[in-house]
Amino acid sequence: MSIQCDVAVIGAGPGGYVAALRAAQLGARTVVVERDRIGGVCLNWGCIPTKTLLRTAEVLQLAREAKDYGVMVADVRLDWAAAQKRKDAIVRRLTGGVSALLQKAGVAVVAGEARLVSPRVIEVAGQSASETITAAKVIIATGSRPAPLPIPGLDGPDVLTSDGALALDALPESLLIIGAGPIGVEFATLFNACGVKTTLVEALPRVLPTLDADLSAEVERGLKKARVKVLTASKVTRIDRAGSRPQVHIEGAAGETAVEVERILVAVGRRANVEALGLAETGVEVTKGGIKVDEFQRSNQPDLYAIGDVCGGIQLAHVAMHQGVIAAENALGGHRVMHYNAVPSCVFSWPEVATVGLTEEAARSQGYDVQVGRFPFRANGKALAQGDHDGLVKIVSESKFGQVLGVHIVGPHASDLIQEGTLALGLEATLDELDNTIHPHPTLSEAIAEAALSVRGKALHI
Repeated sequence: MSIQCDVAVIGAGPGGYVAALRAAQLGARTVVVERDRIGGVCLNWGCIPTKTLLRTAEVLQLAREAKDYGVMVADVRLDWAAAQKRKDAIVRRLTGGVSALLQKAGVAVVAGEARLVSPRVIEVAGQSASETITAAKVIIATGSRPAPLPIPGLDGPDVLTSDGALALDALPESLLIIGAGPIGVEFATLFNACGVKTTLVEALPRVLPTLDADLSAEVERGLKKARVKVLTASKVTRIDRAGSRPQVHIEGAAGETAVEVERILVAVGRRANVEALGLAETGVEVTKGGIKVDEFQRSNQPDLYAIGDVCGGIQLAHVAMHQGVIAAENALGGHRVMHYNAVPSCVFSWPEVATVGLTEEAARSQGYDVQVGRFPFRANGKALAQGDHDGLVKIVSESKFGQVLGVHIVGPHASDLIQEGTLALGLEATLDELDNTIHPHPTLSEAIAEAALSVRGKALHI
């Protein structure tokens, strides 16, 4: 069977389905090819199921602490099977919703494995038949997968990726997580709260090593307070299985230790899905990180675009979505440019983390005369009222004009609060403009205004 279209999208994850929807909105005959599930990693095995289970853990923790709020609750226990059932139902609802949106927009969905014959021709190997798609423009959105680590013994049935961890039928008694980036920290938060004895190992000197140091320190304190065993500046060297459970050998500053655990979760790095696409045969330039694109999301082949994790760079679902909109519009004659100066990122730990713009260290290294303001949530009325007051808001600015360079939040609902910082970065706002913005009371957002005042020593409530 042969299909002719204006835009063909390979991959129906967050970037791919958004690109397809925008192309259809602009009047293009659009086809999307997906080899697995609509919604990709984010909806099926990443963002959504992780946050759903983290919410279960949060409710469990609130129930344990209910007496602190004057509420007496007896027999607090976790039903993991019921939590998994709820997670699966939410995933089905959202993926079904995306399928309905594609259908409503008139996007044709083709199931199968796509391979480029030329920059504009795609062969799709389906379960029962093959199809050929000829498109005026092609957008590649095939995402990424967990990258293997060269550690001896890291290949047994007791080793999990994030996909496997989310699908566990039963909770293990103990878990060791390799990597204290966002994925590792979130899983440590989840499983520890659910009663799993959790060890978190990070090769670099601190957890969440790419974030502002103040935020990393606050998260590490929270993990240790919750009795997660945190081993930084430590590397897993090998895994032995002489006994009934694997022994994980860890090299740290004090020498080598061995930890016996039931399960091991690898939460380090992802690799772009480029191998099966026929990119070499079609002349598409690929770097170590993924498909090379310009500021318009266009590859070196003028009719072929790429978005999301397959390009390397910032591997976040919301970045892929934004790139998807830009690629679709540019494929149909637009000239939109992808900017990265105001990209927020979030970690759903306890406390939550959200950040946008330059860290204090990065701003200084770029030559700015830096001013920093901080405001702790323990001085915020709403945070105290809701019993969640760990953390702070930190604002990084330059001294001459007071331009905001970075906003960094660790604390309650940080992921919801960060958008004010994102808007400030995007609009090149100054401290004065944040100061002059009225924030409702009592809200957590007041901490942002106070942090802006704090830069010049004018915070009112501390």
